[in-house]
Parts: sequence; C-alpha cells; structure tokens
Amino acid sequence: MTFSSLGLSPALLAAVAQLGHSRPTPIQQEAIAPALAGRDLLSSAQTGSGKTLAFALPLLQRLQPNTRRVRQPQALVLVPTRELAAQVGEVIQALAQKLPQRVKVSVFFGGVSINPQMMSLRGGTDVVVATPGRLLDLVAHNALKLDAVALLVLDEADRMLDLGFADELAQVLMQLPAQRQNLFFSATFSPGVTALANTLLHDPVRVEVDAAQQQPMEIIQRAIAVDTAKRTQLLRQLMQQHAWPRALVFVATKFAAEIVADKLRKGGLTAEPFHGELSQGKRTQVLTDFKLERLQVVVATDVAARGLDIVGLPVVVNFDLPRSTQDYTHRIGRTGRAGEPGLALSFVSSSTQAHWRLIEKRQQVQLELESVPGFEAQDVAPPVSTSADAPAGMGNGGVKGLRPSKKDKLRAAGVLPPKAPA
Repeated sequence: MTFSSLGLSPALLAAVAQLGHSRPTPIQQEAIAPALAGRDLLSSAQTGSGKTLAFALPLLQRLQPNTRRVRQPQALVLVPTRELAAQVGEVIQALAQKLPQRVKVSVFFGGVSINPQMMSLRGGTDVVVATPGRLLDLVAHNALKLDAVALLVLDEADRMLDLGFADELAQVLMQLPAQRQNLFFSATFSPGVTALANTLLHDPVRVEVDAAQQQPMEIIQRAIAVDTAKRTQLLRQLMQQHAWPRALVFVATKFAAEIVADKLRKGGLTAEPFHGELSQGKRTQVLTDFKLERLQVVVATDVAARGLDIVGLPVVVNFDLPRSTQDYTHRIGRTGRAGEPGLALSFVSSSTQAHWRLIEKRQQVQLELESVPGFEAQDVAPPVSTSADAPAGMGNGGVKGLRPSKKDKLRAAGVLPPKAPA
C-alpha cells in the first residue's frame, strides 16, 4: 500500500515524500482513511509505530479555510509531556508547509513563561498542540477559545492518565463543542483509558496494531550482571570500548540522574541529566545538544521514555531497571527506530534479579545474564520467599502495583499480627 491510495491530497503527499516516508506503517494504513471520512477513532499502537502521521495527515486535510478576522483553532492535539508537544508540533508544521493555504500551528506547554505564548496568539491560530495544564491557563487568561474546535486528538492517553491529567482533561472537554471528531491514541487500553473512550467517542472505528504487524524494530537486547556500586564504571568502559557516540541512560529518580551524570563527567564523558524538575529551557538545550552529538550521554528518568524521537541513537541503557514492564518497552523503543539497528542494555544487580526475571517473563524474552571481565558480580542475591504464607506482593521483584504494602512489611517484621485467612 502507498500513501497515494489513502485519499490524501497532492500537497500532503508531497509533504510526506519530502519527509522521507515512502510507505505507510500499519497504523497509518488503518487509521488515515476512516479519520479522513470523519469517523471517531479508538487506536492502539506501540511506540515508534508512526501514529503522529496517522492523525496529523487527516487533521491537516480536514482543516477548513479560516475566514474569521481572528482565527480560532479548528484542531486540538492534547499530549502528556513538553517534549512530545514540541515533537508533534514540528511534524504538523513540516507537513503544513506544502498546503496551498497558510496554516498556523501553535505549541503550548508549561515550565516556561506564559506571556510569550499569549503574545503568539494575537491574530489567533488554526491548530493547537498542548499539554492540558498550560492549555487551561491560556483559556483562563482569555488568550484562547476552544468553541470552534472540530477535531480533538488525544495522544498517549494512557500516559496522560498515569500522570494524573484526568481532572484537567475533563475541564478541557467542557470547553469544546459537543459536535466534533475525536481521534484517540493509546499504547494500552487500561480500565481508565477504556472508560474515558466510552465517554468521549461516538461509534468509533477501533484500530489495533499489535507487535507482529508493526515494522520490526531491530533492537538487540542484552542483560549484564553487575554489582550496584560498579555500574557507573562499567558504563564508562562500555562507552569507550564500543565507541558509542551517544547513549541514553535510564535511572529511577531525578537524584540518581544528577549523581550519575556528574560521575560520568568526572570520568571524562560529556553527560547531562534529564528529568522533570529541570527548567524547560534546560531540557530543550540538553535534547538539542544530544541530537547534535555535542553530548555523549543523557541520564534520564522515565520522562524521556515516551515521545522522544532521536535519529540514529545506537544504545539505551537501563542503569536502573524500570518499575513496570510497559516502561521497559517504551525505554528500549528509543533506539532501533526507522529501521536502524539499536542495542538495549540492562544492568542487573543481585537485588534486582527477581525483578529482571519478571520483566523477561512479561516481555516473553529470555536473555543470558552476561558478565564483563573485571566487573563480575560478587554480591549475593537476597532470598526470594516462595511460601504460601508470604505476604501479598513479597518476592515479586518490585513490579509496580505488586509491592508489599506498609502493613505487609510490618506483618513480616512481626510488628502486626498475621493477616486473617480469606
């Protein structure tokens, strides 16, 4: 199948070709035609599937010539993070360059001053890409009205709910006209996502693209056994030994991001932390430097696990294992994109072996736990309880949602009496 068979205008076909896309991905093949026909969509596809084009192309084709004296947005794209907002905005702006009529695309997110964003809305806009909080701020300042929105896109809906945007989403929906088209994209259909879709969508076309249908990501996965205290030294050696020009390194906390980046700098590598507490200016600068290869290593929390498209990123390192197996998928999906090969390394210490086994099980992979000469693991793994009397969640490797509760820990320590049998 080609893009020309999907009903796109010649201008958009020229824009797609200029961006280097020759054939539509499975999510684009299934989503573009019904979206062009005005249908609501409930779409599921994993990271790297090409879903930005799947909604951006119909969005631009369905725009009507804006004849108002002050333009009002006809399309609204809601996203969970600043980086994803900037990335989606860039794609829509690039596609719009070939259109016969001028299309103004505005991108709004928090973490920066609202005043320049308000100034940019003088004369109005056609398409808004925004995080929910900053969008509501602009509405509250009377800088933006949403009563002409004819098309709403929710991108990474599952992530939005994970980050606690449910109340803000409800407030945004109240500002929109009841009659509109809705395109709903989510990596997973959790109960919260399903409930939101049932409220939001009218007779939707359901599009689900599983891993087998997607263009294969050429990612080699490896796991290395290493003691916790030696991980930074091992990372430095691997960077030098393999001459990786760049590596995206995931850690569990913003504090760890700062510490590991500092240690890498002291070891002679150009490295910067990346986490949600940095100013937007700093985050933008770090990503720019990384993409231009002025930085060798970015040490990031899971704020970088979705939405970042870094061309030619050779390796992702799980310095700390992710809390959930879903986060593992999104992390390693930062490499091996657009048909290029990539490598995903996971450091496994004695205390995280049980958690790693669960990740393997849920990802349906089984990797040899390798050793690197000079960094052989010496620590002994803690015992894992398999007793039927063990408190709920014990011995699960720390998977999110399955950790022992505070009461379980107190029962295990003998402070509280055992839980009564069911």
